[in-house]
Amino acid sequence: MKKLVEEIAKALVDLPEQVSVNEIESQQSIVVELAVAKQDLGKIIGKKGQNVQAIRTILNAASGKSKKRIILELLE
Repeated sequence: MKKLVEEIAKALVDLPEQVSVNEIESQQSIVVELAVAKQDLGKIIGKKGQNVQAIRTILNAASGKSKKRIILELLE
């Protein structure tokens, strides 16, 4: 999941070298923390949150086999 989020985020932002993804796994869930440059935060969120919602939808679809809930958090 970490690699998937990293690739999507790098494709959306102007400064891909500042994209940082951290994954925290527990028994029932996986928390994916995404940090980008301040000027790129709006590009990740998108208009009315459409981009971040699309990323969350892709993660939920990809998590089907793992049977764990995936939570995407944006860090400032």
